[in-house]
Amino acid sequence: MDPIAGLLDGPRARRAFLLRCTLDPPWALHIRDEAPLSLVAMLRGRACFVLDGREPEWLDHGDVAILLGPDHYLFADDPATPPQAVIHPDQRCTTPDGQEIPQMRSFGMRRWGNAPDGATEILTGTYNAEGEVSRRLLDALPPRLVLRRDEWETPALGLLAAEMLRDEVGQDAVLDRLLDLLLIDAVRTYFARTEQTAPGWYRAQRDPVVGQAVRLLQESPAEAWTIGVLASQTRVSRATLARRFAEVVGQPPMEFLTEWRLTLAADLILDPRETVGSVARAVGYSSPYALSAAFKRVRGVSPHEHRIAQRPVTAEATS
Repeated sequence: MDPIAGLLDGPRARRAFLLRCTLDPPWALHIRDEAPLSLVAMLRGRACFVLDGREPEWLDHGDVAILLGPDHYLFADDPATPPQAVIHPDQRCTTPDGQEIPQMRSFGMRRWGNAPDGATEILTGTYNAEGEVSRRLLDALPPRLVLRRDEWETPALGLLAAEMLRDEVGQDAVLDRLLDLLLIDAVRTYFARTEQTAPGWYRAQRDPVVGQAVRLLQESPAEAWTIGVLASQTRVSRATLARRFAEVVGQPPMEFLTEWRLTLAADLILDPRETVGSVARAVGYSSPYALSAAFKRVRGVSPHEHRIAQRPVTAEATS
């Protein structure tokens, strides 16, 4: 398993919020949904987003931006345009004074705005719950990331845009997976472009020893790994492995393994067919109690509490 696949194995959009907005100027949206991650793609026209105290970031046709929450920001045709609508958590939309929005309306399946054929068309995909996006990914990305049209080519954007207008059986699952693919493509493009400052777990692929160690841990988390066993598999001494792993990845091998096991467990426990015991066995813990104790220590909640907290999202995704 390569570093990007390992990183993104946890993120799974579950009925993500997806919308194509068509707008004629003047328009401005104050985004206050505090979602952990949103992806914005310009399908037509030009717009900017403005975070408090920062210069506007302009997006042109074909550009894609990734924005991390919980910061609020303005998205508009011009920074001077006063907000017409406020997007709240759970994608509730009101005027700035909390009223309904007469100038904004639906134009069909996942389409919304102030003009059905507006000069600007924007695709937005929002991961509504932090559990859908791995903490390792959120920590590795800047608060705002823009990929220009001439910097990358991706078929995922066109596919997602087209599928958003369809209404077929299982369409929510199709859209979730396409959004995941677009996010993966954007993230790997960004890390390839900024490899010198990319996180250690990504740069590990360039180190023959550490890269192999990371792959072994990711591919076989249920193994009874120790520094000695891992060193034997990578054919270096325990001291050499521990030193090189910490230098490249930024944490000891066993700490990396614990985080990876709990990332997998957090995803698996949402499957109603799984029990804490079955998940514990799958990710390398000797008992349900051992997994629960580690989960609570690192994540602050038990596996059961995590499942209950995510249950409304999961139930919708499987409906």
